[in-house]
Amino acid sequence: MNEDFFSRRDVMRLSALLTATGAAPFISAGAARAQEPDAPVRVGYLPITDATPLLVAHGKGFYEAEGLKAEKPVLFRSWAQIVEAFLSGQVNVVHLLSPITVWARYGSKAPAKVVAWNHTAGSGLSVGPDIQSVKDLGGKTVAIPFWYSIHNVVLQTLLRENGLTPVSKKTGAPAANEVNLAIMAPADMVPALAANQIAGYIVAEPFNAAAEVLKVGRVLRFTGDVWKDHACCVVFMQEKDLNERPEWSQKVVNAMVKAQAWTRTNRGETAELLSKDNPNKYTPHSVEVLRRVLDPAPSDESAYVASGAIRNPEWREKRIDFQPYPFPSYTEELVTRLKGTLVEGNRAFLDALDPAFAAKDLVDDRFVKAALAQNGGLAAFGLPESFTRTEVISA
Repeated sequence: MNEDFFSRRDVMRLSALLTATGAAPFISAGAARAQEPDAPVRVGYLPITDATPLLVAHGKGFYEAEGLKAEKPVLFRSWAQIVEAFLSGQVNVVHLLSPITVWARYGSKAPAKVVAWNHTAGSGLSVGPDIQSVKDLGGKTVAIPFWYSIHNVVLQTLLRENGLTPVSKKTGAPAANEVNLAIMAPADMVPALAANQIAGYIVAEPFNAAAEVLKVGRVLRFTGDVWKDHACCVVFMQEKDLNERPEWSQKVVNAMVKAQAWTRTNRGETAELLSKDNPNKYTPHSVEVLRRVLDPAPSDESAYVASGAIRNPEWREKRIDFQPYPFPSYTEELVTRLKGTLVEGNRAFLDALDPAFAAKDLVDDRFVKAALAQNGGLAAFGLPESFTRTEVISA
């Protein structure tokens, strides 16, 4: 499988798409599509663990159990493809990296909103054998999947806390106190690390687990151990559906919330469901790699604590976990941190964006609150019964 997501070509395509001018033709096409009175659920996804709830909801029949028609989820090879398909109405439920939704709504004026979180944590900073600490990355290159990613935000937080300056240099080597950030497709990161072309990479699972299984790298730090219970991918839906088909939208979110609850108590079966050996072939990954992420051995945590990959064991953070509520404090903190993060391209929309406004405007939490009320509340996901929280970040 040759994944193209976040290749340089895809970055250029997505960068052009996520502007008001570039998105306009696709948004117009979506508006022009005939509104089906009983349109099925059409999920678009990339083959990473971030998509787990949307795929589990299909694989376990949760959409149908809600009385919905659901087509088989469509696997896309790039983020640009999935955004184009979503804006033009070819798919109506997608998972996107949380910073991309900020760009989509305020950079390209996409008429869509976040309705829930897909998962928390689920990413890591993997490095070669010669890197023992974040400080050792000085003067080297680290691969990131995209400028607008939680990975870039967390990495730059780690670098600055360790006295390093993130830079983007197309030519020349970084200085001893600099770390050069390079956009790279996740599928290319593991072989690039093995070939010593990069010192490390930060990305979603299961690419960190793949480096471990192949013995070409190790996890230096889990992102969930830096930003407690941070969202990575979120569920994005069209405002037209949310406003004009509220019952349908509610059922979609119901199914997704049930899928998250099921996944938390059936982690081994989830790895099998998502693997290349399942008849649905949702992803190209082996059960071994997926199980390392979704259902790790109990001994893994103590080993990661000993290595320093986990420095906050009292958080009891899972390698990947699932809870659907989109806490406003996270969105506000995300926008605040994005403003202080090195990103390439036109960032005028970001510089002008008020974090508190974005926290209220980007998210529509009506449906997920109703779904939670029907499924045991936040307590069913091991959380206090409160829709507010304080963000905890410890680099």
